[in-house]
Amino acid sequence: MRNKKLAASLTALAGVLAVGLTACSSSKSAGSAPGAAPAAAAVDSITVAASPVPHAQILDYVRDNLAAKAGLKLTVKEFTDYVQPNLATQDGEVGANFFQHQPYLDDFNKSKGTDLVPVVGVHLEPLGLYSNKAKALDQLKDGATVAVPNDATNEGRALKLLADNNLITLKDGVGSKATEKDVASNPKHLKFKPLEAAQLPRTLPDVDAAVINGNYALQAKLTPSKDALVLEKTQDNPYVNILVVKKGHENDPAVKKLSALLTSDEVKKYIETTFNGSVIPAAAG
Repeated sequence: MRNKKLAASLTALAGVLAVGLTACSSSKSAGSAPGAAPAAAAVDSITVAASPVPHAQILDYVRDNLAAKAGLKLTVKEFTDYVQPNLATQDGEVGANFFQHQPYLDDFNKSKGTDLVPVVGVHLEPLGLYSNKAKALDQLKDGATVAVPNDATNEGRALKLLADNNLITLKDGVGSKATEKDVASNPKHLKFKPLEAAQLPRTLPDVDAAVINGNYALQAKLTPSKDALVLEKTQDNPYVNILVVKKGHENDPAVKKLSALLTSDEVKKYIETTFNGSVIPAAAG
């Protein structure tokens, strides 16, 4: 019996010592004892809404190759339209979006009453005219039906592309704000079919030609630099795609880190080698 009591006492003493040693060890690791390793740098998090190609693809590259080293946790949320990413950014569902150019953003803010602002320009996707029925502009038949984006900024941009390539002429001064009412002459009697931008690639079998945004062309496995009958010029082009946030968040740490990464030499090289001229880094535009 005496031996059993002694054993029990020793066991209890060992437990007390173990607790004391553990507490001491925790205290030392939590403190700033001499020679201790410095605390890890703060990690900032952000969720970005993006079109699947090329925007989400570029963001995925940043997330998988550059973000951790920069102290950034990046989550990419894909959208397939041009409206929900802005609404999600305005409502705070996401911290930023990456899919649009400045003219579209300006028009969206005006029509929807949002207060979204650009942070940095990243790349340009040249708008192109595509056709399954013609291999050159002069093969477009008289009375051909041409599908164009139905949003205000991209419709004008599409008509300007046609005008720049002598298929139509526009009234003086309208530029990229043109609508069908601004077509001054139409020698081939083209018929325009306005559609949601995302639907345009699917219409190619049913129309004579379609003016398609670069991201939707890529998503449909088209190669703009090879498949387009014509592409818009890149020099002095106002349609650079931008990173966008709600006003007041331009200087958030995560936004600043992401902006720096999206305009880094690594991302520029990735864009050039991955998209072969169908997507052009902003600095190269």
